[in-house]
Amino acid sequence: QVQLVESGGGLVQAGGSLRLSCAASGRTFSSYAMAWFRQARGKERTFVAGISGSGGPTLYSDSVKGRFTMSRDNAKNTVYLQMNSLKPEDTAVYYCAARRTIATMPLYDYWGQGTQVTVSS
Repeated sequence: QVQLVESGGGLVQAGGSLRLSCAASGRTFSSYAMAWFRQARGKERTFVAGISGSGGPTLYSDSVKGRFTMSRDNAKNTVYLQMNSLKPEDTAVYYCAARRTIATMPLYDYWGQGTQVTVSS
């Protein structure tokens, strides 16, 4: 069982930055691939970024590539999402998720409660 808790969301102006964190419980954190998804109001939950358990290959959606960076610290059981050059269309609830392998569909076994990111124009 893995429990995930996101933090770091908030209100920021366009062009600004935020860093999201997701703290995980459990002693097998490094065996899980982790991902960030987001869900804007009235829209489906979509993939943002994913990282393997070892912190190796990282995937990004085309909409955030070059602006967002996902990383993990297995010693702290935490993953991060550094978001730069934020745009109003990045406004959404951001969720972290865990499963054994990376997937770009929301087919993850464990989910956090989400953190709101709002980007004003």
